[in-house]
Order: sequence, then C-alpha cells, then structure tokens
Amino acid sequence: MSSHEIWYIVFSYLLGSVPFGFILFYLSERKDIRSEGSGNIGATNVMRKKGKAFGIATLLLDMSKGVIPILYGFKHFQDSPTLIMIGGAAAIIGHIFPLFLKFKGGKGVATLVGVFITFSYPAILVFLGFFVATVWITRFVSLGSIIGTISIFFYTLLTNIPEVAIVVLVIAILVISKHKANIKRIIDGKEHKFSWKKNG
Repeated sequence: MSSHEIWYIVFSYLLGSVPFGFILFYLSERKDIRSEGSGNIGATNVMRKKGKAFGIATLLLDMSKGVIPILYGFKHFQDSPTLIMIGGAAAIIGHIFPLFLKFKGGKGVATLVGVFITFSYPAILVFLGFFVATVWITRFVSLGSIIGTISIFFYTLLTNIPEVAIVVLVIAILVISKHKANIKRIIDGKEHKFSWKKNG
C-alpha cells in the first residue's frame, strides 16, 4: 500500500471524527449533547433536543463525511473500488469512534448514507426504501437504520466484488452493534418514537 493510500484512509478517519452534532449543539446551547436525550451526537438526538433545522443540518454534515472520501477515492483510486470503500469505512469508523471525543461517537448511519449516495446510488435507494417503510410502520428511527443497513449489505453482496462486500459487512456489524441499546429499549417498550416536533 502506497503512502498516498495510507494517508487517504487516515484523512477519511479524521474527517469522520469531526463531531458536527456536538459542535452545533454546543455553539447554540453551550451544552454537551451527550448529556441530553439519548446522549447520542447524531441528527436524531439533536433534532429531538434542538429542533428539525439543527437536526437536518447535523444530518447533512454527517453525510458529507462519507461523501468527500468517496469522491476523492473515485478521482485518485478509480481502479480500486475496495480501497475506495475502505476509505468510506474509515469515515464511518471515525464517526463511531471519533478521535476528538475520546472514541465515543455516534452510530454511523448518516455517514454510511453519505458513503453510499456517492459509491453506489442504487444501494441508497434500497436503504431508503427499507428505512422509510420501517419508520413509517414502527416510528422507530433506530430500527429503520438497522434494517436499512442490513439491506445495503445484501445489495452490495449481490452487485459488487466480494472484497467490497466484506468491507460493507464489517461496516454493517459496527453500525448494528452501536444500536444494541436501542434494540433493548425496543424490546422493553422504552424506545423513543419519531416525531418532527422539538422534544417530541
């Protein structure tokens, strides 16, 4: 692996580590989002505690952390889709285990969406189909994220080379493992249900 490829992966991780939800909430409220609501730094918790404008801004910024490495990868490593996906995986890992927050971050879903919007647009349509249907039926964003992530893995398995599918499997396992508390709350009947209203 060349130094350029190594720095690509490192940069992708560092970009993924930027905690946009934490930054936006702190700048507006002078509070740590990790001490509010579910304690997560992602868009859902920011939306719940600050409103949909801040939630959407967090979502778009977290998605950009996945978009940028893939765009760079296609420009410089177009002959190596596996390396490009590793760059995307590094960004997702950065969001989940951010260097700037002592490796305690979000769940990686928004960054995963950003990766696949750029890497494989049809895959994100599959994700959105399962995500929207699940949230519509259950009103559990966490469950929609889990089902959507699983659908992306199976889509990749059927449409890409095995090496890319293996990287996506690792991503899926990480993202789903970050939802274990949500899964327990769903089982216990204590999981928050989605609402557009602030503090809903």
